[in-house]
Amino acid sequence: MKLPIFIIFFVFVSGIRGQEINQKKTWSLQDCIDYALAHNITVHQATLEKKSTQRNLKASKFSRLPNLYASGSQNFTNGNSIDPITSDFVSQQINSTSLGLNTQVTLFQGNQVTNQIKQNQLLVEQYSYYEEQAKNNIILSITDSYVQLLYTKENISIAANNLEVSIKEEERAKARLEAGSIALKDYTDAQSNTATLQYNLISVKNDYELQLLTLKQLLELPTTYDFKITDIAKAEEQIIPKLEVVYENALDKLPEIHAGKLNISVSEKELDIVRGGYLPTLSLTGSLGSGYTSTQEYNFSDQFDLNFNQRVGLSLNVPIFNRNQTKTAVEKAKIDIDIAKLQLAQDKKDLYQKIETAWQNAVAAQSQMAAAKVAKSAAEESFRLARKQYELGALSTTDFIVSQNTYTIAEQTFAQTKYLSLLYHQLLQFYQGNEINL
Repeated sequence: MKLPIFIIFFVFVSGIRGQEINQKKTWSLQDCIDYALAHNITVHQATLEKKSTQRNLKASKFSRLPNLYASGSQNFTNGNSIDPITSDFVSQQINSTSLGLNTQVTLFQGNQVTNQIKQNQLLVEQYSYYEEQAKNNIILSITDSYVQLLYTKENISIAANNLEVSIKEEERAKARLEAGSIALKDYTDAQSNTATLQYNLISVKNDYELQLLTLKQLLELPTTYDFKITDIAKAEEQIIPKLEVVYENALDKLPEIHAGKLNISVSEKELDIVRGGYLPTLSLTGSLGSGYTSTQEYNFSDQFDLNFNQRVGLSLNVPIFNRNQTKTAVEKAKIDIDIAKLQLAQDKKDLYQKIETAWQNAVAAQSQMAAAKVAKSAAEESFRLARKQYELGALSTTDFIVSQNTYTIAEQTFAQTKYLSLLYHQLLQFYQGNEINL
């Protein structure tokens, strides 16, 4: 039995895509971005919408051309009637055939066709910016998810190291209990700490899998795909640009602002189109035709030669009163222009709020990272001393656990501020039109 062609094609395409993603062992951020731009559904939708506006532009350009229609009819008439070919009044059965070609071209229509073409050109440009905006949105989502994944991955390492230390200390506590050098409570505290850290490790690993699932969904990857990410180099402190500089660059580079400006131009062109309804329409028409009727004695071919006719004409329609439809359309177009201007102002305001939030967060995260780095170093040294004291029996299990927890919190806080600082710095770079680079 032969498989339908579309099934064969689907299997072939699926195989190619499977080979494409299976070739990747670890994914960098740029790998994720490139793959998402090629496969994300939202980006594809934006691309199709842009293509639709391109087809509309092509159709509006074709509207300048004349149309051409062929017509034909076969009629049987009995009784008193008018011969459709000779236009004579007859009282007999008529068998008639007529064929014709008709054409019409608009010579002037209040510049509506020209303005429609210009508007569609603006829409093509506007939807190109919408496509770019959709790509930017997926890039930002991928970056945020990727950085979150890096943070969660580092948390796993922190939790695993702490668990390893706790297991060793629990074994040491057991030996000391058997030797009678510590109380049972100290040993059970060590056991409890190990169990807690095991729970924490499982929880962090689950967070990692959930964040990994989010990234896979953004990439349109199968949930079962074995996905690993590339670690980044050590995050360093970055110079934070001035807020006003970021905002001015964003106004110049970001596609949503350009799309908003074009939306005003599209609305203004719509006003020009509807105003054309006040002006007359001039059209050129023409036709060729011939026919046969049974009321004449000539044969079919002779009649088609004798009855051949040509017609050329001009048609002028002058609008006098159309129940104020044109006036209403003009007023509505003016309102749409005001709405587009307000929307652009709102878009600029929203953009400033987003940039200001990212800038404030970047400043705060950088300061917090510096403080967290100092706190981590101090907690690490305190934990190192506490561990030595605990191994020598000079520190209780409770105090050791407190020191370990303090160090763990300091590690997690530093990791969080480090990745937040990295993320917000990348956002500020992106708003200025620069590429994201981890």
